[in-house]
Amino acid sequence: MEAALGFRGSASNGDPLCRPEVLAQVEKRVLWLATAMVHHANKVRETASGVKVGGHQASSASMATIMTTLWLEQLQSGDRVSVKPHASPVLHAINYLLGILGEEHLTTLREFGGLQSYPSRRKDPDPADYSTGSVGIGATAPLWGAIARRVTEGVTGTPSRGRQYSLVGDAELDEGAIWEAVLDPSVQSLGEIVWIVDLNRQSLDRVVPHIAAGRIHGLFEAAGWQVITVRFGRLLESLMARPGGEALRRRIIDMPNPEYQRLLRCEVDELRRRLPGEGADGEAIRALIAEVDDATLHAAIRNLGGHDIDALREAYAQIDDSRPTAIIAYTIKGYGLPTEGHPQNHSSLLTEEQFQQLADSLAEDPSVPWRRFDEGTEANELCVRAAARLRRDPVPPVSPPPVPLDLGRTPTGTGTTQAAIGRALLDLTRVAPEVARLVVTVSPDVSSSTNLAGWINKVGVWSIEERRNWFDDDGETLLHWRERPTGQHIELGIAEVNLVGLLGELGTTWSRWGQTLFPIGTIYDPFVERALEPWSFGMYAGGQSILVGTPSGVTLAPEGGAHQSIKTPSIGLEQPECVSYEPAFVVDAEWALLASMNQLGRPGGKSAYLRLSTRPIDQKLASIPDDAAARERRRRQVVAGAYVLRPEPAPDVQIVAMGALVPEALQAAARLSLQGVRAEVVCATSPGLLYEALQARRGSGDGSSWILDQVFPASKAVPQVTILDGHPHTLAFIATINSVASRNLGVSQFGQSGDVDDVYRAHGIDVDSIIRSALDLTEADAGSR
Repeated sequence: MEAALGFRGSASNGDPLCRPEVLAQVEKRVLWLATAMVHHANKVRETASGVKVGGHQASSASMATIMTTLWLEQLQSGDRVSVKPHASPVLHAINYLLGILGEEHLTTLREFGGLQSYPSRRKDPDPADYSTGSVGIGATAPLWGAIARRVTEGVTGTPSRGRQYSLVGDAELDEGAIWEAVLDPSVQSLGEIVWIVDLNRQSLDRVVPHIAAGRIHGLFEAAGWQVITVRFGRLLESLMARPGGEALRRRIIDMPNPEYQRLLRCEVDELRRRLPGEGADGEAIRALIAEVDDATLHAAIRNLGGHDIDALREAYAQIDDSRPTAIIAYTIKGYGLPTEGHPQNHSSLLTEEQFQQLADSLAEDPSVPWRRFDEGTEANELCVRAAARLRRDPVPPVSPPPVPLDLGRTPTGTGTTQAAIGRALLDLTRVAPEVARLVVTVSPDVSSSTNLAGWINKVGVWSIEERRNWFDDDGETLLHWRERPTGQHIELGIAEVNLVGLLGELGTTWSRWGQTLFPIGTIYDPFVERALEPWSFGMYAGGQSILVGTPSGVTLAPEGGAHQSIKTPSIGLEQPECVSYEPAFVVDAEWALLASMNQLGRPGGKSAYLRLSTRPIDQKLASIPDDAAARERRRRQVVAGAYVLRPEPAPDVQIVAMGALVPEALQAAARLSLQGVRAEVVCATSPGLLYEALQARRGSGDGSSWILDQVFPASKAVPQVTILDGHPHTLAFIATINSVASRNLGVSQFGQSGDVDDVYRAHGIDVDSIIRSALDLTEADAGSR
């Protein structure tokens, strides 16, 4: 059973095996194994390509003490940890000593099929709680993981959670997305959140001169976090307790980061000369260190809090479970290595001589690098007990409830695909309440403008605690903001990166906690690009979700170029593990949404991106068949990628249109027929699925190509005009299905404000442009016969 949230002290509970000297033995072996893994990958294992393998020995070394104390003493089975990317060898070393990872994997770091460069939930032989590697995203994932866990509690009614730790490098705090997440109001009451900042004051290229714990402390504190600073270890503190100690404290605290790092590279005589400095405290410091032997002084200058077991224990014991906590731990990059404190040690590798030097200092044998502790030793027993404490039951297989394929509506009036999503979610509460209960919608302060008001009024807004809605009795208020722990809509403010980060974690609950959710996020389509990296990384980590981009394209003409998306259709085409749809009609949007939901929360499932529009379209143009079998055939074609909307037995030209421009395609076809040109109109709903079908037909994929046979048969291999409100290359490949001539119309320039007709004309996606392109193609085709 996972630990319930509440106050807890150290996991040692007075266990004599948790003495600092025993933990120190484990810490040294962890440092050795982590360093040896990187060394083997670069210096021992042969690589045919000659490309540098790489690794981060120094970045791992700065985390060895923190991670050893955390895993061996503090963590419980219900806790989850996001490990900073460059400390992955430390994670592997610890899991090896705990018996979780086999020895055969230690020689496979960064090898194909082996231990990944950075922790990965899905690709790593070594189990990781969170995938990391994209700066800032892995660090913030536990924030959203904590919310996702609480949402599942609202579904199951069973409170059960552990702490959510993030191990973060100080340079990673430069990423703005971190502070967007930290500052979000929904995070302030998440007491299970604990961040440990590895303050080694170095980045890739240098010692960073302006990293200051005080500034970082202030930022976290201003966000409502508890902040604990672990600056010095016991040895250094003991010197500072002597006469002249306060002068030494001031000197070390006030000196620039590069100056301190330089002290680590000094021999003891040079250290004694440099340490006092030239200020007023110099004499007091000289007098103090004159009474300290060389070995003690050498150790003391390195005795920062992040490498001191007792100092870290004190910090862990102070964690306040009523609010998030940030522990700022001072460390040294490369701690314990021959490259300790070197300003360019970030990705540097130990030479053979330096590796032997490290082995000598740690009493290790490079010819037998992968030793666990002998049975019967205290260190081995400590590892055995930690492994038992951290053991988790496997997550049971999840069978999400089946999502209806069709809600049975046949719209006949004027409607928009954007409004269709809110309507479909409301229908789900009636048609399939067991499915609707698992839907969680997320938006960045655009709920009303993305037509979710009715849904929100029905299901409520998620909140850690219930809050009164002071506008409940206001008759003119249409959107009712009823906040409670069982609410199903989450508002994250205007922060798209936060939104997709949460979507990713809501989309992992089936594999992480054994509870399926159907996460759906709405976002302005132009901002999909801003949110793409974290959403893509969420998919990489196994998060399955639906992102709804609306409104889209230059069809949003009066809003101006800043709100007009151009490239997003091809993003949907190219994004791995994601199906994209751009429906033209309300019923197409509903079918696409339901099909996408049926892909969520299961092994081999996929995310989806729906690109929708606010353009009102006459829904009778969809020509939905009345016959049930014909309607189902249309639905299957819609969710497979395309269907013939205006058929011609022997067309002269095919117009393939997508989304908001389908009405223009139909108008062009009608006018062409008056000129004796038979134009068939195909409504494309998913370029990505069509491309996959084409690849499968060519033997480059394992999908099905039946949709090509039905919509683009060889018997209709005629010239094509493709058109969409987005970049024209998105549909350009369709001409290669039957190797026909084509003209590809779309938007390839920044947009501008104006009436829709004027803007369409400016970009060459109006009815006249379609007709001209079709006539050019048919005349050229006739001339070549």
